[in-house]
Amino acid sequence: MMRALGRIILLPIAFVFAGMATLFVVFSLGQERVVQAISARSQDEVPVNAIMDLLVLGLRFASVHTLVPALLLVIVGEAARIRSAVYYIVGGGVALAVVPLLTRIGQPATLLELSPMVWQVLATAGFAGGFVYWLLAGRNA
Repeated sequence: MMRALGRIILLPIAFVFAGMATLFVVFSLGQERVVQAISARSQDEVPVNAIMDLLVLGLRFASVHTLVPALLLVIVGEAARIRSAVYYIVGGGVALAVVPLLTRIGQPATLLELSPMVWQVLATAGFAGGFVYWLLAGRNA
């Protein structure tokens, strides 16, 4: 009984820490690309459009669509008692790489074109988040 109660407390805490690690990686790796995108414009032009595009993308990532793949990964891992680090690390990368596709459901296919660097940053952040979750809770599933 105490072990089950401990798992109920540990899982959300581990999920929050994994999410914080993922956000840290997204912001630290993506910061250089954001600065390059904004500063690549001419000095006479105010980069308002670039800033607005980044804000819209950030709001899309803050939606529920970002949590669903990661929650499914955790629920399946806990229900099946998967202890493999590979499952959580690769699954975390895939779960975060799927997010841009989920946020654009119902939009034209031309909007699905993202830079390969964006996919790399998202997958790397997902790998880091999956690793943190595995360290805290996954290896004892």
